[in-house]
Amino acid sequence: MPFVNEKTYYRFLEEGKEEEFHKLFEIGLEKAKEELGKEYPILIGNEYIKTQSKFEVKSPIDTSIIIGIFQNGDEGILNKALKTAKEYFKFWQTVDWHERVELSIKAADEIRRNKFELAGMITYENGKNRYESVAEVDETIDYFNYYAHVLEENRGFIKEMESRILKNERANSVLRPYGAWLILSPFNFPLAITTTMSLGALITGNTIVIKPSPHTPLSAYKLVEILRSVGFPNEAVNYVTVSNETIAKFLEKDSGFDGIAFTGSKEVGQKILKQAISIRPRPIVLELGGKNATIVTSKADLKKAVEGIYRGAFGFGAQKCSATSRVFVESKVYNEFINLLKEKVEKIVIGDPRKKETFLGPIINKGAVEKYKNFINRAINDGGKILIGGKVIEEKESYLVEPTIIVDLPYESELWKIEFFVPILLIKEVKNLEEAIKLSNDVDYGLTAGIFSNDEKEVEYFFNNIEAGVTYANREIGSTTGAMPGVQPFGGWKSSGFTGRNAGGPYYLISFLREQARTTYL
Repeated sequence: MPFVNEKTYYRFLEEGKEEEFHKLFEIGLEKAKEELGKEYPILIGNEYIKTQSKFEVKSPIDTSIIIGIFQNGDEGILNKALKTAKEYFKFWQTVDWHERVELSIKAADEIRRNKFELAGMITYENGKNRYESVAEVDETIDYFNYYAHVLEENRGFIKEMESRILKNERANSVLRPYGAWLILSPFNFPLAITTTMSLGALITGNTIVIKPSPHTPLSAYKLVEILRSVGFPNEAVNYVTVSNETIAKFLEKDSGFDGIAFTGSKEVGQKILKQAISIRPRPIVLELGGKNATIVTSKADLKKAVEGIYRGAFGFGAQKCSATSRVFVESKVYNEFINLLKEKVEKIVIGDPRKKETFLGPIINKGAVEKYKNFINRAINDGGKILIGGKVIEEKESYLVEPTIIVDLPYESELWKIEFFVPILLIKEVKNLEEAIKLSNDVDYGLTAGIFSNDEKEVEYFFNNIEAGVTYANREIGSTTGAMPGVQPFGGWKSSGFTGRNAGGPYYLISFLREQARTTYL
C-alpha cells in the first residue's frame, strides 16, 4: 500500500482552487456549529455514561459560545474504563494485523469525508485559524494512512531470524502489544495529537482509554465516534472526561494501566514518568514541550527567514511545543532582520479565527492571558526591550493578545530557558554560527530547531551540532513549526521527550510494542 499525503490547502492553491477551500470550510464551520452546546457522555465499552457532576466548555473565540456540556468523571469511572480495556485486550491482541490496517484506512476515509466539519470544530474549540485547523485534520488523516502503511510494510512486525544454531531450529522475532494504555492529550492539537498517540497503541493491538484536555474534549469525542463507527470495537476505544486532579491522584498508585502516552508540560510529564516507573516497569511515551531556537546567519535569505520565523513564532499564538521561541541572528544582518520582521508582524491580522483574513486568533483561556502578562512584565523588569506588541487586546469575552518581540534581554534572564506557550519571541544578536549553536543548545529542552543559511557547510554544521529531535533548514512555512500537514518524524531530545522514537516516524509504532523471541524445534 503506497502512502500519499492528504490534499492540503497548499494543493488547493497549486490547483487554483483557493475559493473552493474557503467555501468548503464555511460549510464545515456551519455544520460544526450545529454540534455546539450539546451534552456529551463518557464512553466505556457499550455504555454511554452521564454523571451528576458536569462541566461546561466555552469557546476562546467568544465565551458566550458553549462548546458542550461534559461529564465530570471520578475514580470509579477510571477504574471501570481501565477494567473494560484490560479485559478486551485479551481478544484485541489476537486480531490479525491486516484487519487493524483495514480499519485504520477506513477511519482515514471517514475523517476525510468530514474534514471541514472537524476543522470547524477545532476552530471553535481552541481558536485556530482555518488554515491551521484544516492542516490539523489533514495531519490526522495522514497518521491513519501512514501507520497502516508502516504496519503493512513491516508485515505486522513478525520477522524470521536467519541465524540458527541447530538444523531443525526455526526462530522468529515478534513484536507484541503491552495491554491497556492511558492516552492523555493536550488542548493545542485535540485531534491530531490525540490520534497519533491513540492510533499508535490501537493499531498495534493495545486497547486505549482516552482522557482529553478539559479545554478541548469535543474533538477527541468525535475521534472516538469515528473510530467506533468504522469498526474499531467499543471496548477497545474508551473515552473519559475527568479533571486533571482526579487523573493525577489516580496515577499516584498502581492504577493498572500497562502503558501511558502523554503530551504536555515538562513538569507534569516528568512527574508521570517518575510515578509510573517507581510503581513498576512499563512503557511511557512522553512529548514534553520545547524552547525552540532558530538561527539566522549572514548567508541567509532574509525574506525566507522573516517569513519562516513569523509563522513559527506566532502561528496559533505560539501554543505549540514546537513554536519558535528564540532567534539568534548574526551581527552582520541583525538590524536588517529585526526591521523586516517588525514590519511583517505589524501587519498581522488579530481577531476572530472564523474569518479568513485572521492570522492570529485567541489564546486558549484566561490563565494563558495571565501567563502572557507575567512574562511581559518579567522581560521588562529583567532589562528587555519590547520591539513590538506586549499588550492584551481582550480578556473577558475572548482572549486576544498582541504578538510580541523582545530584544536586548540580558542572557542571565531565566526567560531564555522557560517555555512560554504564548506569542512572545526573544531575539539576540550573536557573533557567528558557533555562538548561535552554543546558545541554542543551552536549554533543558531539545524538541525542534531551525537555521536559515544558503551555505551548505553552515547547514551541515548545524545539523551535526544542534541538540534537537526535529531540525529544519530554510523552512519558509515555519522555521521550527507551521501549519503544514504531512507525516514527518516528530519528537524530542533531552527534557523534550522520552520514547527514543518520534511520532510520525517509521519507528514510532515500536514504542507500543515489546519483543518476543519464538524458537521452534521441528
